[in-house]
Amino acid sequence: MIGISKLYCGTVEASDPLRYGRASKELPSHLLQFSQDKKPVVVWNTTSACNLKCVHCYASAGKVSVELDTKQGLEFIENLKDYGSPVILFSGGEPLMRKDLPKLIDAAVKREIRAVISTNGTLITKDTAMELCDLGLSYIGVSLDGLEKINDAFRGVDGAFKAAMKGIYHAMHQGIKVGLRFTMNKGNVAEIPKIFDLMRHEGIPRICFYHLVYTGRAKELMEEDLTHEQTRETLDLIMDRTKEMIDAGENVEVLTVDNHADGPYVYLRMKKDKDPRADNVLELLKMNGGNSTGLGIGCVNWDGDVHPDQFWRHHVLGNITKRPFSEIWDDPDNEFLQMLKNKKNHVKGRCRSCRWLDVCAGNFRARAEAATDDPWGEDPACYLSDEEIS
Repeated sequence: MIGISKLYCGTVEASDPLRYGRASKELPSHLLQFSQDKKPVVVWNTTSACNLKCVHCYASAGKVSVELDTKQGLEFIENLKDYGSPVILFSGGEPLMRKDLPKLIDAAVKREIRAVISTNGTLITKDTAMELCDLGLSYIGVSLDGLEKINDAFRGVDGAFKAAMKGIYHAMHQGIKVGLRFTMNKGNVAEIPKIFDLMRHEGIPRICFYHLVYTGRAKELMEEDLTHEQTRETLDLIMDRTKEMIDAGENVEVLTVDNHADGPYVYLRMKKDKDPRADNVLELLKMNGGNSTGLGIGCVNWDGDVHPDQFWRHHVLGNITKRPFSEIWDDPDNEFLQMLKNKKNHVKGRCRSCRWLDVCAGNFRARAEAATDDPWGEDPACYLSDEEIS
């Protein structure tokens, strides 16, 4: 994650994470990306069931498959507590279709693991929002890919936008922090200004703009990824609109996700504009460390399979019904996993000689493999010029 509001707009300084010693369990949520120990944030795809048919679903969700039962889920959460994972993100499919989700959230919160949900928002009723609030849920990320017409086309179900907005209202009314998740592509990039307007109008305090990753059903959308020039223009737009909101006194958090070229791009723009905070931003980017697949973020599938991240689902590191997550994640004999933990030593092409390797870590490996059939090949979504990386 690249915090546009944190880096470009200065809502976080380099001294902020240092004050907490940069240990995952000690850092507040908005500083977690700067942790030094990189205890993994774990995405748990709790179910394959979903009430929508999103064209870019990385998990190809929809059909009901074998899932970990409640007992196995509680044992998994206990192991994460002992291991020191700071956050568990309940995802899917649609996690709210899983009937024991409240019990699982309660178990995580009582073990001092921050519990968050990634959802399409359509199933958040008033009663659901009240229950999630009472459980101590930290955050709800709601996927929206535009306003009504565009969003419903991506979701594959008419009425998805209106239902999601109702869910957002219910959650915010209960005081739960809510943010948006927007996956950028040629079909919805023109919606980004409207999404910023929506945030301002509704008081939504957070948004993550995801770069497209060509996995799951999104593999069919590879040609719909933004061109390099479109990506640069979009990052400029996101930076400008974020600064506009921050300067107006609005307390918003804006991030981009899954393209670590965004970090150097923000820094280079600040240097070009002679921004006095540019060197401070570079220090924060070095703390961030770039892509964290296999290190600071991991994924557990509904059947217990462990993946390096939620997008890289064909690489299975083990299964938590056979070994605890902590043992799988720290297995010194898993050659591929150990290479991921030291990915800067294995990337090829432009990545290998890039001067930003320490702040990017070779960008997104799942996308590189999807495009080149080589997990260590170049990420085609890197939009930095040869001059900028040399």
